Amino acid sequence: MKQVLILLFFLTFSVSAMAQDEVGPEGHKLIWFALVLVVAGIVAFFLANSGKSKPSFKISFFNKPKVHVELTKDRMYYPDFLELTVTNTGKTDVDIDTPLLVFSGMWYSRKFKLKGTNNNHYYPLYLMQGQNHTLNIDLNRFYGFDRTLKKLPRVRVVVSEVSGKRLGSRKVLLRKTLFNV
Repeated sequence: MKQVLILLFFLTFSVSAMAQDEVGPEGHKLIWFALVLVVAGIVAFFLANSGKSKPSFKISFFNKPKVHVELTKDRMYYPDFLELTVTNTGKTDVDIDTPLLVFSGMWYSRKFKLKGTNNNHYYPLYLMQGQNHTLNIDLNRFYGFDRTLKKLPRVRVVVSEVSGKRLGSRKVLLRKTLFNV
């Protein structure tokens, strides 16, 4: 998705760079250029939101499970540990599937399923109303598995139900880069 947007961005400016020998742009060319930019923005907006689940009228809005996901790190930059806290703030009990840990950069991302810590498998986990669950994530285990993960600046955790419905996600920045200021 990001590659397509960047490609469209560069193609748009290459068209304007080819027209530098003209004396002045005519009015209709400016209107067409603005119209193309607006249409590209609308298409990018719909493509970005197309993967999200649409609200269904069959589900009850009163028994909707609410889960608060919190992701904290032990240091500001290059942390060794992350702490994932999932709190059931809704009125119903929730059956949580294995969280998905996503290391992502500008062009590259890696996904890992978190099954537990210290050879203890916690998931799927049944959280009753008002309960919370904390999972400590050691990032050095992942860095030992793949050294290129140290270069990726963002980590996101996605929490979903066993049925597949996404409950929430949080992201943290592991290091500062030019693009995530």
